[in-house]
Amino acid sequence: MNQIKKLVGQTAIYGVSSIVGRIINFLLVPLYTNILNPDDYGLLIIMYSYVAVIYVFLVYGMETAYFRYSELNSDKRKVYNTSLISIIITSTFFVLISLSFSHEIASWIRNESFTAFVQWFIIIMALDAIAAIPFAKLRAENRAIRFATIKFVNIGVNLGLNLFFILLCPFIIKTYSTGLIFNFVNAVFSPELGFVSYVFISTLIASIITIITLLPEIFKLRFQFDINLWGKLIAYAFPILIIGFAFAMNEMFGRILMNYLLPESVAFNEIGVYSASIKLAILLSLFVQAFRYAAEPFFFAHEKEKDAKKIYAQIMKYFIIIMLFASLGIILYIDLIKLLIGSEFRSAIRVIPILLSGYIFIGIFYNLSFWYKLTNKTLYGAILALGGMVITIILNFILIPIYGYVGSAWSTFACYFSMMIASYLWGRRVYKIEYDLKRIIAYLILASFIYYISTIIDIANLFSRMTFHTLLLIAFIGFAYLIDKRELKALLSK
Repeated sequence: MNQIKKLVGQTAIYGVSSIVGRIINFLLVPLYTNILNPDDYGLLIIMYSYVAVIYVFLVYGMETAYFRYSELNSDKRKVYNTSLISIIITSTFFVLISLSFSHEIASWIRNESFTAFVQWFIIIMALDAIAAIPFAKLRAENRAIRFATIKFVNIGVNLGLNLFFILLCPFIIKTYSTGLIFNFVNAVFSPELGFVSYVFISTLIASIITIITLLPEIFKLRFQFDINLWGKLIAYAFPILIIGFAFAMNEMFGRILMNYLLPESVAFNEIGVYSASIKLAILLSLFVQAFRYAAEPFFFAHEKEKDAKKIYAQIMKYFIIIMLFASLGIILYIDLIKLLIGSEFRSAIRVIPILLSGYIFIGIFYNLSFWYKLTNKTLYGAILALGGMVITIILNFILIPIYGYVGSAWSTFACYFSMMIASYLWGRRVYKIEYDLKRIIAYLILASFIYYISTIIDIANLFSRMTFHTLLLIAFIGFAYLIDKRELKALLSK
C-alpha cells in the first residue's frame, strides 16, 4: 500500500501540470468555438492531428527505451547522451527535409495557403521531440516538481499569448488609434493573418520557451554516443514506435480521414464540431496521461519486488474506479459542460458516451501494457497496436461516408475494446497478473446501470435533473466505499 501511495503522489504531481494544461486547453475551447467558425476550428484540429501522428516518428520510442535502459545500464549518463544525440540528429534532418517540401505538404493537406502553418509546425514538432528526452530524464530521476514547473511555463506562455493575440490585440486596435501600446500591438499583430495563425504562433513560441527552460538538462549532454547501446535502444524502441504510431492513428485518423472522405464543403465543419465534443472528455484523458507519466518509471522500478504483481493488480482496480467516476461525472453533468462550447458545436455531444467508453478501454489497455514492457516483448505490443490500427482504418473507411463523425466515434470504441481484450488474454500467458475481475466487472456493470438510469428518467427541470444525477454519482462512490472499504482506508490513511 505504501508503494501505491507513492504512485498516487507522483501521479498527483504530474497530474497537476497535465490537468491544469488540459483544463486551460479546454477553457480555450469556448474562446475558439465562439470566435472561430467550425471550418476554422476544423483546420486547427487537422493541423494538430497531423502533428500528433508525426511526433511519434520523431521520438520513435526513444523515451521509453531511455527509461528501460536507465534501469538496466549502470552508466545512466551514457544512456542519456546516446538517446538525446540520436533525437537531435534525426530532428535536424527532419527539419531540413520537411522545410524543403513545405509547399507540397500544404497542397496535400488541401490548401496551398497553409504553407506558413506547415513550416511553423515542422519547427514545433522538432523542438518538442528534442525536449522529450530531457523530460524523460526528469521523470526517471523522480524530479516531478521541476517537470511540472516547466510544463506550467509552457502552459502559461501558450495561454497568455492566445489571450493576447485573440482578445487583447483586437480590443486595443478597435479602441485606440495612437499611443505606445497601440503602436506595439500594431507592430506584432495583423488582423489579416486571421486568428488561427496566432493560435499556431502561440504554440511555436511556447515550444521555444520550453526548450530554453530545459537548457540546464540539455547542457548536461556530452558527446558520448555508444553505437552498441544505440542499437539496443533502437531495437527496444522500434516496437514502441509502432505502438505509438498506431495509437496516434487510432486517436486522430478519423478526423484526418474526414478531410478526404467527406465533401470539401463540409469536411472542416464536421471535424470542428466533432473535435469540440471530444474536448468535453478532457477529464478522462488528462487522468490517463497523468497516470502514464507516473506509472512508467514506477512499474519498471518495482518489477523485482516480490509483491509487484499484487501491487499492479491493486493499481488496476483503483485506476478503473477513478476512470468510471470521471466518465460518469462528465456524462451526468453534460447539460452544464456543453455550455462551455459555442452553440454551433453542440450537435456532436451525442457521441461523448461512446468516446468515454473507448477512453476507459484504452486506459485499461495502458495499464495492461506493462506485461510486454516488463518482459522486453515490446514487439507483442506493436502487434496489438497494429491490430487496433487496422480495425480503426477499416471501420473509419466504412462508417465515415455513411455516418460522418458518429462512425468515427464507433470506430474508436471498437478499436480500443478489441485492443483491451486482446492484451488481457495475451498478457495472461506471458506475465500473468491476478486482477480482481469480480469487483472490476461489478464496477463496470454499476457504472453502465447508472448511465442507463440517467437516460431513461427524463427530468425537464435542469436543477432537479442535476440534483438527481448528483445522487447517482454519490451512489457510485458509496458502492465503491462499501465494497473496498478496508483497502481505501489503508490507501487514504497517513
